[in-house]
Parts: sequence; structure tokens; C-alpha cells
Amino acid sequence: MARKKQYNETEVIEKAMRLFWRNGYESTSVRMLEKEMGINQFSIYASFKNKEGVFLESIKFYNAQIKSITDTLEKSNNGVLGIKAYFFDFLEFSREGAIFKGCLVTNTVNEIKEDSNPTIMAALKRFSSNIRELFVRNLKQDDERHVKEIEVQADYLMNALLGLSISSKVFSEDQLQGIIEMTFLHL
Repeated sequence: MARKKQYNETEVIEKAMRLFWRNGYESTSVRMLEKEMGINQFSIYASFKNKEGVFLESIKFYNAQIKSITDTLEKSNNGVLGIKAYFFDFLEFSREGAIFKGCLVTNTVNEIKEDSNPTIMAALKRFSSNIRELFVRNLKQDDERHVKEIEVQADYLMNALLGLSISSKVFSEDQLQGIIEMTFLHL
């Protein structure tokens, strides 16, 4: 007879996500996950197979959490202004108290090599691709833009968002707001 889980999977994945977000994928050990999640190694392996499985579930949870701001962008009819609002919303989303944590996806992309874990890199690329597609949809709301220009601007905005994520860890909030304003000055 299978044993009943003594924990709430959503709660333990949220704890794991926060640990990965703070420490990174590579620096997070199974022991650290055990302590943070409040479950033993056997339970981790039984439920998630391994650290990679915990991380992939953490990315799903992160995606569900950030949905509050991606949904706003998806429903936006404001073109570039909708994307700009997303940048400001992202900053607020990534705030923990007085500090900004950046983006879990960006933080992870910066630390792992594509060939070291193709499964995780594929999940991170899917996440980024979905955000980029939202940028494309919003840019298309401006009838004056050509398809090629929209694609290049969406790439530029993804690059700016990745940069904002990293910059949020070192710059002041005023500087970050200035960066966003400058990013959208000529779009």
C-alpha cells in the first residue's frame, strides 16, 4: 500500500523555488532542499525523482506566480505602453522586502551551461519565449510597425528585460526606473 504524503506539494515546491531563486540551481544541494522544504531525501526522490525534478516543478510554480503580471500584458491593448508597464510590474514582482531578487529564470540562465543540463535550459528557453511572444503581440498593436521591426524590437526588449533582472540586484530603485524609461524612449 502506498504511503500518504505528509506534506503539501505546492507548499514544498514554493519553498524550493525560493531557495533556488536565492542560491541558484548549481549552489542548491539536495540537503539544502531537504532542510528548506521540510521533507526528507526519500520524499524528494519519491515525489520529484531528483534535484532537477524539483527545479522543473519550481519553474512551473514560478510561471504560475508571475502569471499575475503576464496575464495583464496578455490582456493589454496598450502596445508599447503595456510592455513598459510589464517592466515596472516585473520589478515589483521580483522585490523581497527592500531588495530585488531578479528573475529566477535569468538567474539560472546566468549560472548553468546549456550543454550541462539541456532539460533545464529547454524549460528556461520556453519560459523566455513565452514572454517574448507577449512582447510581439503587444508590438503588433501598433499598425505602423513592420513584422521584421517587431521581431527585432521584441528581441531588444527581451535583452533589456534580462539586463533589468541582473541590474536590479545592484542598482537603486531610482536607477532601475531610469533604465526602464530609457529603454522605452524611442520605441
